[in-house]
Amino acid sequence: MRRREFIALLSGAAAAAWPNPGRTQQPSTRVRRVGLIASGAPASLGPKGNVTAFRRRLAELGYDLGTNLIIEGRWHEGRMERLPQLAGELVALQPDVIVASGPEEALQAVLSKAGSSIPIVMAAIDYDPLAGGYIKQLNRPGGNVTGVFLRQVEATAKRLELLKEMLPTLRRVAVLWDAFTTQTSDQMRAAETTAQRLGVMVKPFENRGDELSALSSARERGMEAALVLMSPAFFFRKVALTEALKQHKLPASFGLREFVEDGGLMSYGANLNDVYVRLADYVDRILKGANPAETPVEQPTKFELVLNQKAAENLGVSVPPSLLVRADEVIE
Repeated sequence: MRRREFIALLSGAAAAAWPNPGRTQQPSTRVRRVGLIASGAPASLGPKGNVTAFRRRLAELGYDLGTNLIIEGRWHEGRMERLPQLAGELVALQPDVIVASGPEEALQAVLSKAGSSIPIVMAAIDYDPLAGGYIKQLNRPGGNVTGVFLRQVEATAKRLELLKEMLPTLRRVAVLWDAFTTQTSDQMRAAETTAQRLGVMVKPFENRGDELSALSSARERGMEAALVLMSPAFFFRKVALTEALKQHKLPASFGLREFVEDGGLMSYGANLNDVYVRLADYVDRILKGANPAETPVEQPTKFELVLNQKAAENLGVSVPPSLLVRADEVIE
């Protein structure tokens, strides 16, 4: 896995001020317990999965899973209503730190059960922890929450631009959304603003767990391609979603490479495995005594473009050389 560049948002110096934990201090010999809430298994536990990347990084830092570190995982599988129960189960285990990854509801559930008693490492995906009041500042969070802030509203505009570059004659785009992400409205506004600039018409289509129905409706209304908004439910159902898009011959743009690996056409966004590597670094620091209140929140600065050549051929799409040259990876 290629490591992606991250910085602490207060300044480059903040990130530089953090030494490599694996080189400066060895983990404690006593058994530490880490709670983890993530979107779903078993994909996240596969060879290329994000939880596997998280575990691998902790091993690199000197932790021996099952010996001096136990990871307690809970999977919400895109069902937000399960989060309070899962968070309660983790808090009852009295872990040294809890990782709350994904939608805002995951962090809310952990905070509602743990309060300020347990350090929390967040992967704030598509919500703003500052606006939500979970942290006071990026450089000094001020409470028991720190971690990575991955908000891809700005990337939504770029993904529509790239889709238009892939399909120069594109005029009508279906924007697929659902009710499980609090930032869908922001993503939709970004898509609408960009569409006006590009001379493209966008129309929202809600997916209520039936991808074929939503995409059939899109096709009936003359949609030529799809922009899939970021959603934990979409991520968990990415195989069904990419298959439905393939069946309806709709080229689509996604926010994460995992969709492209499962047969989607293209993606532009942060590398989720790299995010989980950084989460492991945060866990390591906290286990060695770092105070979350004084540990800066980071934001990815590298976004990758991934293309699926086989998907393009199946859709009858000719990938422009300009995209092939700029792509971080082309899946054959």
